[in-house]
This record gives sequence, structure tokens and C-alpha cells, in this order.
Amino acid sequence: MWPYHPDLLSKPVPRYTSYPTAAEFTPAVGAGALDAALRRTSGDVSLYVHIPFCEQICWYCGCNTAANNKRARLTSYLEALTREIAIVGPKLDGRIKVKRIAFGGGSPNAITPLDFVRLVDAITVHFSLDDPVWSIELDPRTMTPEWAEVMRFVGISRASLGVQTFETALQERIGRVQPTQDIERCTTLLRDAGVRSLNYDLMYGLPGQDWAMLEHSLSEALRLGADRIALFGYAHVPHMLPRQRRIDATALPGQDERFMMAARGHDYLVNAGYVPVGFDHFARPGDAIAQATVAGRLGRNFQGFTEDQAPVLVGLGASSISCFPDVIVQNEKNAGRYRMMISQDQLAGAVGIVRSDEDQRTGRIINDLLCKGHADIGGALALTLAEALSPFLHHGLAELDSGRLTILPGGLPYARTIAALFDPYRQDSVRRFSSAV
Repeated sequence: MWPYHPDLLSKPVPRYTSYPTAAEFTPAVGAGALDAALRRTSGDVSLYVHIPFCEQICWYCGCNTAANNKRARLTSYLEALTREIAIVGPKLDGRIKVKRIAFGGGSPNAITPLDFVRLVDAITVHFSLDDPVWSIELDPRTMTPEWAEVMRFVGISRASLGVQTFETALQERIGRVQPTQDIERCTTLLRDAGVRSLNYDLMYGLPGQDWAMLEHSLSEALRLGADRIALFGYAHVPHMLPRQRRIDATALPGQDERFMMAARGHDYLVNAGYVPVGFDHFARPGDAIAQATVAGRLGRNFQGFTEDQAPVLVGLGASSISCFPDVIVQNEKNAGRYRMMISQDQLAGAVGIVRSDEDQRTGRIINDLLCKGHADIGGALALTLAEALSPFLHHGLAELDSGRLTILPGGLPYARTIAALFDPYRQDSVRRFSSAV
């Protein structure tokens, strides 16, 4: 079990899927910066395609998504997305090779299989593909044989299922009821369709949840053969996500219970043979992300931990984020305004940030700490942060030797908190984030 120091976990911190984080994005960096970055990009590129619709909206969800109960709205969005693909692709002008394509949401299978094929066709026409790895996020409740057949045709080899919990009582408390049979059926369909790497998203810290409930969900995930498991702590932030007000906050586990569940979950999966990937992800040894972790090639982007080595991620769709070495730009979040911008043949970039040389150095330190467990910070920075680092060194959670900071095994749940010490934007920020564990 990890050592528990609640005082060191009291400050909410970002998840650091980018640096600087989205909290620093500004309207001063938008469509113009995105256009310039696209035009100077060459080499390997990854694509992320956002489908902001779901069959049902779960109460806990922090994604930019809406119910797909209005066909006209859905059709208009897909038309705009297809048009954006046609606008962005030519700006890269054949200088790039797309190595990875990820569809996320929302739930991409909230659209029809035919609509999905049309998007794939548009991407194939307007981008230079180089035998890319295709991946998709799915809602197991709405997975159909027709969808599986389309996935087989496209060649999707990776999928991620929003499972969260196998406990019916907990599902009812978070507004996501999905019988185990649905997850079993979906898993079988995906395996038959050629999906070789299957991830289950699971959560701890849910209202009324205890270790026995989490252990049951973990055992079910193992029984069904998940190649990857993401074990997230539920972030209750109703001030940012009004839909979470439907969740009974009085039933949420305390910080000590959350920590215990995270720690036991980690030990359970490691003892079952999974490789720990960062703090809250796990993968079977043969999976690509586990191999990247062992080899020291693990990275982090807006989809979380990844073995993707492409220096550029191009986001397509409302709220999607494009990340370049020197700039980050997020598309307009509001689907209506996004459609309007695209209808005028404009790029949809709305906010972003230019990454200074100092930002890029800090980003590398944070990435190395979260992905490799160590970072070369140099003597000057170590001296500057000596007081902030002191409690983590004193408790044996980290060690500092000749300018290299290493997070020790017991310090793994404190990784984000330690990383945040290097983030100057956090020192005076009033922005509220989620609990570190």
C-alpha cells in the first residue's frame, strides 16, 4: 500500500494532458495561429476527431457532449465536420503522413455506421494516410453488429469502452445503467471485428462505492480480457459541470477512502500481471502502451497516456484541440458557433496559447515526471523549488540526486502534485481542478 499523506494531496491539480493546460488558453490565439501552424507542419501527424453526441448523458461526465435526440442537429454537425476535414487537409498539402486516427466524444457510435463511413471516406480523400492505427471510443449500450462490421471494414484495431462500474446500484447513482451482458456482448463484437487492444474505463470514488464494489469491477474486467484498464478517480466538480448536481455528494467517499481504493486497485492489477502506466492506467505486457512504458517511450496528450511519437496532433470537430510544438489551439466548443464558422470556410480555432521556450522546457519536465517517473531538472531549478519539494523528499516519496528528480514507488499517487510544483501558472491561479487521487 502507498503511504498516505493527506496534507500533500489537499491541493487540486490538473491532469496535465497538455502544458500549459487549457486553463491558460486565451482568445488571442485562435484561427490565425492554427492556420499558420498547419501550413508549416510536416512529417508524422496524428488526428483526433470529436463526436460530441451520446445516446444518453451520464451525470458524472465532463466531456463536451449532448444527446443525439435531434436528427437535424446531428446531421448539421456531421456536415460541418466533413467540411472542416476538407478545409484542414489541403493546408497540410501532402507534407505529412497520418499515422494515427482516433475518434472520441461523446460516443462516436451515437452516429450511424453509414455516417461514420462517410467521415472515414472524407479523411481518406483529404489527408495523406500512411497505414494509420485507427482507434475509437464506444458506448457498449449502443454497440450493434452493423457497427462492428463497419469497424472491421475500416480496420479499427483499438477501442475504449466507458464501463465505469459493473455494480448496478452505482450505475443508478451516476446515471449510467448498463447491464454486464451489454459489456460482454460489446466485447465479443469488438474481438470478432478485429480489435486487438481493448480498454475499459473504470472509476473509483463513486457515491456509495467501497473496495468490495471496486474489486468486483476489476475482477470482471479481467474476466472479460481487457488489454488496458484506466482506473480514474471520479472528479466531483458541480460548479463546472451542472449535470453532476444530480449525484448525491453526501454519499461520496472521503479522501482517505478514495486513496485506499486507488492504492488497492493498483496492487490488484499489478498482482494480476498488468504493467502500471503512469498513476492510473494499466496494460497487459504485450500491449503497445505497456511496451512503450517499459522502453521509456511513453508520452501524454489530450487522450491521456500514449505511445504515439508524432510531434503534432490535429483536432477536428467542436472543442477538439490541436497541439503543435510551439502552439496549442482549441476549436470553438459550442456546436452551433462551430457550425457557423465552418460554414463560412473558416478554421474553427477559438482559443489557445503560444508555447514559449520556457513552456516547452517545463512541459518536458512534467511529461517526464508523469510518464517516466523522473526528470532532469538541473541544480538551479532544484534550488528554487527546494522548499516545495522538501516534504516529498522527507517522506521518501521522491529523491533528488545531481539535478535528477525521481518519483519513488510510494510516491506514484503524488506524481501530479509534484509535477504541479514546476507549473508557474498554478502558483497564483484560482482555477479549481480535481483531486490528485
